[in-house]
Amino acid sequence: MNVMMAIDRLRTLVAFDTTSRNSNLALVDWVVRLLDAAGARIRLTYDDSRAKANVLASFGPDVPGGILLSAHTDVVPVDGQVWSHAPFELTERDGRLHGRGTADMKGFVACCLAAVPGWAKADLNRPIHLALSYDEEVGCFGVPRLIADLAAHVPKPALAIVGEPTGMTIADHHRGYLGFRTTFRGRAAHSSDPGKGVSAICAAAQFVRRLEKLQAQDADGTSRTTFNVGQISGGTGVNIVPSHCDVLWEIRPAADADLLLLKNMTDKLVSGAARPDFRPETHETIAIPPLRPESGNPARSIAQQLGAALTNAGLPFGTEGGFFQGAGIPTIVCGPGSIEQAHQADEWVAIDQLDQASRFLNQMTRWAAV
Repeated sequence: MNVMMAIDRLRTLVAFDTTSRNSNLALVDWVVRLLDAAGARIRLTYDDSRAKANVLASFGPDVPGGILLSAHTDVVPVDGQVWSHAPFELTERDGRLHGRGTADMKGFVACCLAAVPGWAKADLNRPIHLALSYDEEVGCFGVPRLIADLAAHVPKPALAIVGEPTGMTIADHHRGYLGFRTTFRGRAAHSSDPGKGVSAICAAAQFVRRLEKLQAQDADGTSRTTFNVGQISGGTGVNIVPSHCDVLWEIRPAADADLLLLKNMTDKLVSGAARPDFRPETHETIAIPPLRPESGNPARSIAQQLGAALTNAGLPFGTEGGFFQGAGIPTIVCGPGSIEQAHQADEWVAIDQLDQASRFLNQMTRWAAV
């Protein structure tokens, strides 16, 4: 496999504006044509509007025990960013390839698509699956449907590799993400006699202070559980005691955190901040499970055999890995590029990183043919 083919594939991928607010179907159609021409078995799953699709493509025998390569097709917006290059055109400079999504994570997708001719020609004894999802950047909303379809129709893979940017090193754990919207209720009254009302904003403020104290007790390091309040909105006027207040907040649980215990603890913080006769309501808006470290994880040892370096370090960001692990598939994260370049103006991936990923996938093809 030639890294030049990966660069050519990346040029096409970057040209599709797959910002999460947009459809990804133009990219999906192009990918499906390429995969179909190579003889892949292809499955598509859609969102409710059918404006976005996941792709699950399989090469080799239709048996358990293969390898699954996971990536997402959506990218974050370029709004408000000042770019030196057109964000949806691939620009090469000083050994770097600039463009939205080059690091996160179309560079990995490009390497996989460049490997497709090799997968088609190889006499594979183990299947190779390519899983491309939608809406990862806004909450990993696509991958649960992909995994449900995988479980129902495809023999279970032996391992999954999520190709998020790690500099081609192996990460076997990361934190999760839980997002919430809590609505505090009160009773409106004229501010000239606030005692006749019940302030929803004051209850929300009590909750924020309690959450802040919880944060202050937290440990250092990427394995910690963190909390954040990102947005507060409420009230109708400065001279009215507010009867409602919405708080958008998050928990980023450590890889080994007890999620049920965390939810129960924060539920008590929410309810304890308000009067019993004005109970707040909390709705979970996003739930991304952590990727938990597993002793003897075969995905880790196989990735090492294929040439990736083991760092024994967790990732500070979340991925779709916890979903595959939750489906009983041993999972690691390993892909080209650096998260430090992701989501930035002039986002880039180094050509030598794509070369490393290409050689890794060559080794993987030989492993699957053994």
